[in-house]
Formats: sequence, structure tokens, C-alpha cells
Amino acid sequence: MTAATTEARTMRPVVEVITSERTLEGGGFPVRRPFPTAQLLQVDPFLLLDHLGPVTWGPGEGIGAPDHPHRGFETVTYLLSGEMQHKDSAGHSGSLRPGDVQWMTAGAGVVHSELPSDAFMKNGDTLHGFQVWVNLPARDKMIPPRYQDIPASRIPEAGSADGKVKVRVVAGESLGVSAVIETRTPILYLHFTIRPGGAITQPVPENFNALAYLIRGELHAGNEGRVVREGQMARFGAGNAVRLAVSNQAAEPADLLLLAGQPLNEPVERYGPFVMNTRQQIVQAIRDYNEGRLGKIDF
Repeated sequence: MTAATTEARTMRPVVEVITSERTLEGGGFPVRRPFPTAQLLQVDPFLLLDHLGPVTWGPGEGIGAPDHPHRGFETVTYLLSGEMQHKDSAGHSGSLRPGDVQWMTAGAGVVHSELPSDAFMKNGDTLHGFQVWVNLPARDKMIPPRYQDIPASRIPEAGSADGKVKVRVVAGESLGVSAVIETRTPILYLHFTIRPGGAITQPVPENFNALAYLIRGELHAGNEGRVVREGQMARFGAGNAVRLAVSNQAAEPADLLLLAGQPLNEPVERYGPFVMNTRQQIVQAIRDYNEGRLGKIDF
């Protein structure tokens, strides 16, 4: 047995429920954003959580994020529906389809492009997904950029014995299965689907910050059963486990992301797509981008 199963479980309470703000990103696509906002800047080590759509576009209407730089953190893109294609200034390219994950470690910096695929633009479709920004520790902010493109077929899945809980393990471990993605900052990234009457107690290391974001349905979070609804995020307090449950009377399953991570406890200076530790480093990042040292997408 692991330490997580032998130690006493201390359930984390819900300390606040935050309703996402609606805004436009990239070329003008709609997102719901629980943070960063004026109410909550970050949940260390997470810098941003954007819920894209679902939005349906007709032929020729799709919008993405044209060429833009990144430095000092990681972007995690998880697609639920639709199809995206990406390129960067280091010569990488690829596509994202439903269930796929792209884990980009920007490190020292790249110029990146994320757009609907040619097929999506031709036919139209519904785009739905997430982007999470994970901070890098100071020692890793200038490492060479790296991609982990993981197709849906390689994302581990597991289910509860009663069949009421299903999980896709993007990062970390749940219900006895472990992720295939390597993370530089220790985190959990779990996509749960919980049917009416279902519940799970998910171990979360005591030193991690933890949150749950509702994609659809209604969740009862923590031992107190705090209600969290679509587009809302629960932020948890201290403990070593999180309880997630759905009422027997619920009209539909709940879909949610559980994110938890080891805080870096380092200074954060951010300016748009650059996240560093000092203002001087931000100024240098802007200078490097303006002078072409992050490269350009020319293919």
C-alpha cells in the first residue's frame, strides 16, 4: 500500500467559490476565466485557467491565437471538441483533436501559433477546451523549449468500482493509474466525470494548492458539500484529500477538472505572455522578442 492509502485522510474544506469572468482571447474567441482576475491573480503554481467555449462556428468563421510569444512557464492545452493546429518558431508543428493534450514548456521562449485546422475552417464545428498556464521555477525559466503532444489514446483512464466515477489522468495519479506526461513542477491535472449518486475522495499532497473547475453539471465539494456549478471554481483549503460528489437527484453527470500543484513560493513578474521573477527579466524578454531572438514562424 502507498503512503496515501495508509495515512489518515484529512478532507480539504472549500474556502471560496469563484464565478468565471467572460472575456475574449487570441483573435477574439470567447473564454471563461476564473483566474487571473482582480479577485484572484493565481493559485500557485497555476497562473491561468481559460475555458474555451463551447462555441460553434460555421465554415470560414473559426478563430484562434495567431503568432504570439511565450517565456518562463508552461502552457497546457486540452481539447474536448473541434480541431486545432499549431506551429512555432523552433520548427515544431502538429494538430490537436478531441481528447488530445499539448504540454508546451516555453522555457527560454518561442513564438507560437494556435489556429483551427484547415478541415475545421472548411466545414465549421464546435470548439471546446482548456488552456492552463503552469509556472516554472526560477532555475527552469530559461531551459530550452520542449513539447509533449499526447493523443487521446495515450491519456490513461480509470473508473470506480461502482461505475459512477471516471477519470482521465493528464498529470499525476488517480484511481490507481498514472499519467504519461512528465511535469517539471509537481501537479495533478485530472478530468473527472461523476454520474448522479457518485463520489470520490482524491488524495492530494498536503503541501499542494488545489482547485476544482466545473465544466458542466453541479458538484458537491468537500465534506461540507459546497455546491459548485458550471463555470465556477472551488478553491480548497488545507488537508490531504478532496471529496467530490454528485447528488442522486442530479439531472446529469458533472464534468470537472481537478488541478493541484506544489507552490513555488517565488516572486512572480508577469507581462502578457511573459512570466519571470523580476521586472528586469520581463524587460529583457520584451527586448529579446522585439529584436527577433525568439525567432519567427516562417513555414
